Amino acid sequence: MATAPAAIEPAAARLAAKAPWDAEADDALVCLAVRQETHDVKTFVLAPPEPRHFAYAPGQFLTFAFEIGAETVHRCYTISSAPTRPHALSITVKRVPGGPVSNWLHDTLKVGDTVRALGPMGEFSCFTHPAPKYLLLSGGSGVTPMMAMARTFHDLGERRDVAFVHSARSPADIVFRAELETMARLDPAFRFHAVCESDGPDEAWTGLRGRLSLDILAQAVPDWAEREVFVCGPRPYMDAVRAMLRDAGFDMARHHEESFDFGALPEADKQAVVEASRALDTDAGAAPTVRTFRVEFAKTRRVLDCPEDATILDAARKAGIRLPSSCAKGLCGTCKSKVVKGTVAMTHAGGIRQREIDAGMALLCCSKPTSDLVIER
Repeated sequence: MATAPAAIEPAAARLAAKAPWDAEADDALVCLAVRQETHDVKTFVLAPPEPRHFAYAPGQFLTFAFEIGAETVHRCYTISSAPTRPHALSITVKRVPGGPVSNWLHDTLKVGDTVRALGPMGEFSCFTHPAPKYLLLSGGSGVTPMMAMARTFHDLGERRDVAFVHSARSPADIVFRAELETMARLDPAFRFHAVCESDGPDEAWTGLRGRLSLDILAQAVPDWAEREVFVCGPRPYMDAVRAMLRDAGFDMARHHEESFDFGALPEADKQAVVEASRALDTDAGAAPTVRTFRVEFAKTRRVLDCPEDATILDAARKAGIRLPSSCAKGLCGTCKSKVVKGTVAMTHAGGIRQREIDAGMALLCCSKPTSDLVIER
């Protein structure tokens, strides 16, 4: 009588995976778990349908294509897990009032659901800037790349000199608080400090209070000026930290902030920067003759003239045409569109796949016309 094959524990099968995850071959990720971190922050644990392992640098991000209603919406999220645990990864998302994607993730994405993602990508990582001592500064949901870095050093048992200072509104808003406090207790080389603006609903805050300042930073990390500094958080937070460090005489070559820009600047400011750059280029010498091409958006029937030295996104903004965009650097894929007719010169940073390019897709933020165009928008 034949003996039935022994059952394989799914976790064992996942750990035995030898093949790497390749988003070019299969971009599907299945939600394995949803974890409530704080009242408005959730972590989503993801892995490919078939066991694969992930390789990435702590601090990198993925670009997701979420099917919300009848629309595909692109968003970038930093990987909050560590590459030392390569058989699944996680993203940690704060619910944003009115935010279509964060609310959809919190309210809709559940265990067993599938999403699509591209990556990993990005250069914001301690691996890119090795140093004997690190200072990780984060505000709000900017904790995620810092958590990936801290988890990596902790898992490797390297006892790396890391000081982690996180700013939050209240104790109830400190993401990963218990884990970070445990890491600090177990590893004397790792120090964690939370800075809160106010008390929480169930806890009077007795730690560092207020918004991050040079005095608070010096109190928490006296040797802060000797460290390689990584900063991530809301744009006003990063701007304030950058100004604080610069005014204190810090060597800004050792200052690194999350390089992905979610379009925080107002549209008018972005266009002003583009126009100023063009004016400076023109003032530098006699400008060569620049050809202009006709760009037609098939669905909206809008038409504009785009110089050959301008991106289609910049020309559209100047013409008052609003197009979906986020990073404006060829990273995220938000502005991806089908070029129905004509050709473009595109210099992207990983936000589009070769098979999509072969199918006629282009990222409008980093594509310049080389002929008249018809775009499916």
